Amino acid sequence: MALTRKQRIPLILDALWLAEADPAVGQLVAVFGDDPVEIAERHVGEPAHLSRRLLFASGGEIILHDDMVVQVLLRLTPTSAAPQGLDLSEWVPKATNDATLDVLKKAFTTQPHYSRPDTWYFALDGGYVEFSFAKGQGWKTPKNLESASFTVDKPGLACSPADDDCPACSDILVREGGPEGAVDVDGTVASLTAAVSEGRLKENNTWVALNDLTMLHASRLMERVESQLTCTVCRRITCFTLFRDAPAAFGYYLLNDAQRRPLEAIPPVELWGDEARITQDRDAMHYVDHEAGSWFLVEQQGTLYLDARYVVNSMVDLSALIALTDVEVAAYRDGGHDYLSRLATKINNKGPHLEDSPYRERNLLGGADEKIYRAALDRAIINHTWAARQRQASSGI
Repeated sequence: MALTRKQRIPLILDALWLAEADPAVGQLVAVFGDDPVEIAERHVGEPAHLSRRLLFASGGEIILHDDMVVQVLLRLTPTSAAPQGLDLSEWVPKATNDATLDVLKKAFTTQPHYSRPDTWYFALDGGYVEFSFAKGQGWKTPKNLESASFTVDKPGLACSPADDDCPACSDILVREGGPEGAVDVDGTVASLTAAVSEGRLKENNTWVALNDLTMLHASRLMERVESQLTCTVCRRITCFTLFRDAPAAFGYYLLNDAQRRPLEAIPPVELWGDEARITQDRDAMHYVDHEAGSWFLVEQQGTLYLDARYVVNSMVDLSALIALTDVEVAAYRDGGHDYLSRLATKINNKGPHLEDSPYRERNLLGGADEKIYRAALDRAIINHTWAARQRQASSGI
């Protein structure tokens, strides 16, 4: 018996978290067109789970993790598997493929919630539906709706299963001897490094540097060493972790979960680096002192830099990195920590965002070399930030 439009979304929600052989899933498969035109499988992460994607000519897709349905997609624009795309009006009364966010709001009679750029979701009875629009404020204009995704997990709290096939980061992990083999650590580091060079991944400077990962691990000074890298396409964070007494781990996380992962304080490079790495560190920026929530003092090749936090407005605060002048260095030698707190207060009161700020031109985080200075600063204070203290506490070491 044919299903009405009002019955189709409940059919999707009923299928979530059921096995592929379950009758409810079989009913959804029948509505999508019985036989998928393409089946894609891959092992994701380590420890691995099997991701299986069923693509139908109608535009429907079903994604399973270890034989459990975790996501159902309605592709509303043509794809290689679905030349036509689904007709949304057959699934959502009062909505068509031309729908804007306002039209969808009326169709679902509830408020939408923002999840990520050009993507909004609605809470349903038993799950969530997330609508994706074409890039660039597409949700305000008709004919920009691209897909609808149904999950049990609230969007933004877990990685989207659809990103299992992200073209930028899904094939990074290298295994020994096939898709179910052990992690090839050196091969995976090389793969991650290549992805960074190609712009597919961006390294997080507040975790272990990718170039340091294997040396730190080999020293056995840390229980676990971890590098984190953000995908420039799907925005998932890749966490590659080497343990002192356990096999390597490789996983994908969203920002909040990635930030909560444990990490001990990184030991001085002299205890684990080779001669080249130790030499490199001599020229790097180094931590000297700080006042929690206010400022950091760092040094590089005899120059002292103050990284001071300042408030732009009630919603935004930033930091300015300035090289101390000879007069300021002398005042610091005389007044120490307290002097730097007073200087940081002056920077906050006359922040570089103000046109008449005396620190506007001195702010190294506002110029052409901002990324270079930011990376050097992040590496210098890696063990001393609030986030680092949380990671160290959660590591239990």
